[in-house]
Amino acid sequence: MTSTTTLAAGLPAEYRERLMRHAREISFDTGARLFEEGRRADRFWIVRTGTVALDLHVPGRRAAVIESLGHGELVGWSWHFPPHLWHLGAETTSPVRAWEFDAEAVRVLCAEDPDFGRAIAVWVGRVVAHRLHATRVRLLDLYAPYGSGSG
Repeated sequence: MTSTTTLAAGLPAEYRERLMRHAREISFDTGARLFEEGRRADRFWIVRTGTVALDLHVPGRRAAVIESLGHGELVGWSWHFPPHLWHLGAETTSPVRAWEFDAEAVRVLCAEDPDFGRAIAVWVGRVVAHRLHATRVRLLDLYAPYGSGSG
């Protein structure tokens, strides 16, 4: 994947290595809910293997899947911005192996080293911009009379 939202493309090597020193390996079965909209965002993940679907609650309808994330992708950005509440939901669509990070610990690292913090903020900001665009396109595809016009 060449997206700027992946860990490899999103962070310089020295900051990637520093972040990875705080990673914990974790596994999820298919259908595991990682988080729900509106709940406390106290951790985040980087997918090693498998797929995670991001979804958006739509009143009176089934949740709309916004995007599927795979190898190297950041799952969760809400942990980085107050009030630290999830803006989407996430569920595994296959068995997933991931690196898990404690959000508070990473925020402390960011505060202690402004250069590291800036690199994390730029990376997370790119992820937010990408997800906002993906959400717009997906919702237009699902609910606009003529779709998004992107295809």
